[in-house]
Amino acid sequence: MTARRTTRSRSPKRLSRAERRETRAQAAQARAQEKKAERARRRAERLARLPAWMRDRARVMIVLLSLIAITLYAVMVPLHAAEYGSPVAFTMLLAAPAVAAPLVSLRHPNLAILLFTGAALLMALMVPRDVSPQLPWPWSVPMLLAFAVAVIAVTFQHGWRTGLVMYAAATAAGFSAALMLPGFASGNSLIVTTCVVGGVYLVTVLIMGRLRVGVELTRERALTAQEQARRELVEERTRIARELHDVVAHGMSLIQVQASTARYRVPDLAPDAAAEFDDIAASARSALTEMRRILGVLRTEDHAAELAPQRGIDDIPALIETTRRAGADVALSTAVAGEISPATQIAAYRIVQEALSNAVRHAPGAAITVSVSTHDDVVALAIRNVPAAAAGPVTPGGHGLRGMTERAALLGGSVEAGRDPDGGWTVSATLPRHPSDPAQEGPA
Repeated sequence: MTARRTTRSRSPKRLSRAERRETRAQAAQARAQEKKAERARRRAERLARLPAWMRDRARVMIVLLSLIAITLYAVMVPLHAAEYGSPVAFTMLLAAPAVAAPLVSLRHPNLAILLFTGAALLMALMVPRDVSPQLPWPWSVPMLLAFAVAVIAVTFQHGWRTGLVMYAAATAAGFSAALMLPGFASGNSLIVTTCVVGGVYLVTVLIMGRLRVGVELTRERALTAQEQARRELVEERTRIARELHDVVAHGMSLIQVQASTARYRVPDLAPDAAAEFDDIAASARSALTEMRRILGVLRTEDHAAELAPQRGIDDIPALIETTRRAGADVALSTAVAGEISPATQIAAYRIVQEALSNAVRHAPGAAITVSVSTHDDVVALAIRNVPAAAAGPVTPGGHGLRGMTERAALLGGSVEAGRDPDGGWTVSATLPRHPSDPAQEGPA
């Protein structure tokens, strides 16, 4: 005897079009998620290849600024001593805070501003009056580079406002030196320095804003992925709850109808028995009302009630045909006999559907075999795909296997999934033909 059909016939043309659209949308979404996961994986691999100290941003900044400070100090002291005629001891003493200001700014930006501003002003005032007017003053080239590095470091670490304070304070120190020594040299060097470092400051602010936007986008993407995973899990459990409601509601409705009509169908029914049947009917109606209330709480707002009948084992061939039309190579073998409960049929259909979706997503182009059979009191399912020529990456965070396992566990069955020795993938499920009542089995 063939399995009892649990669904009414619908328009094959309308069904196939809807399923084709759904399959294409799911495939496009899966490809987009796989591309994002691949880019994230490549970034993680590049970072993993770096030494441990280079992955620490603070250490990288300290090492880089230390190298720049040593280089500038080694150039600035001989240049000011030889070309500008500044005292060597005072030059060595004042050049140190000027080049070390970017390092100090990592922890103490205000102190760094004071150190650089004071050093720049005093070094400009220490230059003898008979120095060549062709030399840049009050900013030498090493001091200009130290000024630019200090502005960049302060802006990156503490924001554009602190960076602007650093730029304005050091510029004011240069103008102050020019005002204190009005006939020393022309102001062309100071104007060039102010314009160059001002441009460096603006570029730094733009880059810092772009990096901040990138960090915020990465954080939002992570939050969106977490919310999507949570939503998928909630939707899967909600769908299971609706399907169980439909199955149990059908049985409860039959109990209520049979109990309500017992006094009319059974002649010479005793009054006590009739009252008992009325109580059973009232209890069934109350249970149905409670189930509908619970389902209303579980159902999400963007999922309307499914008015169509639930699909079962008899609908698996149509599902296979839809998957074939989407371009997959799927073979189906069935050996089903005897009656199967509606709950088991729904679970079997959903497990096959989810396993096919995973196979098409993660092993595109691979041949897939689906087997549905009955043995004694169980229904056995097996969905296997051979290794794909270009397998898609398995993106974490999905709930397909979890959903299949939960469906089977609710009925007292089991689901096993894993990679085959040849590189393929197999999902096998065992479901009871007629699930027993947990209340009769006692506590687990």
